[in-house]
Amino acid sequence: MNRQNAHISDDKIIQLLQNSSKEGLSILYDKYAGALYGVILRIVQQQEAAEEVLQDTVLKIWNNASKFDASKGTLPAWIINIARNAAIDRIRLKKINTKTQELEPISNTLEQQALNPDVIGVKELTEKLNPEQKAIIDLIYFNGYTQSETAEALNIPVGTVKTRLRAAIIKMREMFSLE
Repeated sequence: MNRQNAHISDDKIIQLLQNSSKEGLSILYDKYAGALYGVILRIVQQQEAAEEVLQDTVLKIWNNASKFDASKGTLPAWIINIARNAAIDRIRLKKINTKTQELEPISNTLEQQALNPDVIGVKELTEKLNPEQKAIIDLIYFNGYTQSETAEALNIPVGTVKTRLRAAIIKMREMFSLE
């Protein structure tokens, strides 16, 4: 990452993006591309697909910067959510196109090389959640499960998943804003 960009605030980045500044896009990429790539790679589990989804994610961030609302969360949380959704969409599209073909597993080397949400402290925050909330966050945000799939995996009702997920997000938002 460009060391100069590391010190630029998220407020400044979003302001630049909302003003359609290419500098803002460059700064965003320098500061967060590694973390976004890590999230995407965990879900799609293919390097080439992850790189494509990262490009799509950056384009979506650029095109939707005006929709960012700081009262609803932080810039890192917003862009990670965009990346996660794009990766899940890619998986679902792949499942539709090749129902019987499994995704190739990634090598340990690629997994170790990929930056992950630890870069911005998201994974660290999940460690502070209670075990029930952590399990749901891990499945939904880091493994790309839907709420229904999470309910099935944990053998709990979908309503319980939604309640615990909401409580976890609120708790993480509070913890993130304290740091």
